[in-house]
Amino acid sequence: MPEQAILTDDHLLVAMFKEEKTQEQAFTKLVRKYQERLYWHIRRMLVEHEDTNDVLQNVFIKVWKGLHDFRQESNLYTWLYRIATNETLTYIEQQKRRTSISLSGNEEFYAEKLVAQKGYDYNKMEWRLQQAIQSLPEKQRIVFNLRYYDEMPYEEMAGVLDTSVGALKASYHHAVKKVENFMKENN
Repeated sequence: MPEQAILTDDHLLVAMFKEEKTQEQAFTKLVRKYQERLYWHIRRMLVEHEDTNDVLQNVFIKVWKGLHDFRQESNLYTWLYRIATNETLTYIEQQKRRTSISLSGNEEFYAEKLVAQKGYDYNKMEWRLQQAIQSLPEKQRIVFNLRYYDEMPYEEMAGVLDTSVGALKASYHHAVKKVENFMKENN
């Protein structure tokens, strides 16, 4: 679907949501349209399915509460990703406090969660890539996932993460180098 058609469809969804009689129908369409993409965006940061579902549910609650006030200054897609990213980061911070994990230990914590996941074959390239990604610092991991998996343009990422395009390019560049080094060292 061309970018313009997506934007028009999103504008229509927002307009439908703001009308009481079509609000639920619009929200159901919005959830169906973005649920899977947001799920995987969150899952790549949290690793565990159950945690991801909890955060995704919170994301859609925030969207429901905030969509009336959405001014469409950014794309709906960008706004949703920003909410999902912020909710995920909030969840991570809560988990750190609950488990007394220091900020510097965060990468190891999620790498250990990845090891415990069922269905991963430790010998496959995908497994090593996930280990490499989980070893990245939090911001680099988010930028890498948005660019590599979601193929999000830097301009949209800047809207999601509220930072400059230049900083995002630098973060991505450093993340790629760290992932490459990890893959070479663990081959």
